Amino acid sequence: MRHLITVLWLAALALAAGPLLAQQNRIDVVTPSAPELAAHGPHPIGVRTLRTVDPQRVDVVNTTAEGPIVRYDRPLTLEVWYPAALPPGTPAGGTYRVITRDPALQATLHGQAVRDAAPLTTGETFPLIIISHGYPGNRFLMGHLGENLATKGYVTVSIDHTDSTYDDQKTFASTLYHRPLDQLFVLREIARLAAPSSGHFLAGRVDPARTGLVGYSMGGYGVLNVIGGGFSAASEAFTAAPPHRLLGERGAMNPQYRDGLDSRIKAAVAIGPWGMQGGFWDAEGLRGIRTPVLFVAGSADDVSGYERGTRALYEGAVNAERYLLTFLQANHNAAAPMPAPAEVIGATGSTAFAHYADAVWDTVRMNNILQHFATAHFDR
Repeated sequence: MRHLITVLWLAALALAAGPLLAQQNRIDVVTPSAPELAAHGPHPIGVRTLRTVDPQRVDVVNTTAEGPIVRYDRPLTLEVWYPAALPPGTPAGGTYRVITRDPALQATLHGQAVRDAAPLTTGETFPLIIISHGYPGNRFLMGHLGENLATKGYVTVSIDHTDSTYDDQKTFASTLYHRPLDQLFVLREIARLAAPSSGHFLAGRVDPARTGLVGYSMGGYGVLNVIGGGFSAASEAFTAAPPHRLLGERGAMNPQYRDGLDSRIKAAVAIGPWGMQGGFWDAEGLRGIRTPVLFVAGSADDVSGYERGTRALYEGAVNAERYLLTFLQANHNAAAPMPAPAEVIGATGSTAFAHYADAVWDTVRMNNILQHFATAHFDR
């Protein structure tokens, strides 16, 4: 079953309040024109930063075609938003100090979450949402969505992908190899921490058997592979592919890949997923996707492509219940990035603004539409 959702919004009709609020670096703005489900949910929320390590992962950066495969302990930093129990009189909200697309510029963001707040302890367990940024990006790029879903009763975990952040951008081959593995590791790690006996603040608070994934650009590339879109044989020979045909580990023709799909993942959102134009999937690979998936794209996406990119992925995932949300005339930045921070907007000579903004659409408006449809998709 497939469904198409098309939205047209001309820049001239955007609310004047949108850019003004964005320049205050708020990631929690829901405007009066936002669709119904964009509104914040009933829960106050907390946020904490976790530092994790996946041992003995392939070290793509230091592995060459001529030498042996090198392994290392791969560090990943996570931002975790969760329903919280705030003491009476405690005001909601807090700040984040973040690195921007221009690593020389840092920004202070304002949102709903209270740093290190006590988790809500009602005996209820909350579904898990894992959020994966693009190349480059960081765990705060889609913080607006992480906060928004947490207020509605989800534990949301956003990843800093090593070798793929603004201040740690290394060879593209590392991102190609590690992206789906990072997402799966985070699911396993949160499941470990959520065990009632773990002693962690997430113990007994998360139900990993109800997990959703959100990925933007290279994050979407990883998401599609995680939910059954095995890579094509041609992808192993891609110019920037990792050596030793490592992508074959997660190829459509590899029975170990097919047998290893994680049934705890119940739904996914892929925003401008990269790779279809580069031949990373063929018809056989896309037939392996059986998880309900919401595709999101701009119709003028010149990075991942639209007709031969995201829309082709949507058309090819014939065995999945899938949806396609299209922002007409939007480019690659459709819906996912937070509004450009004021520190970036005001920086002379910085080109970082283009990383967050779209030439046609107001970013807050797109964020609100994404929050609405992501809520509908995951709640269902």
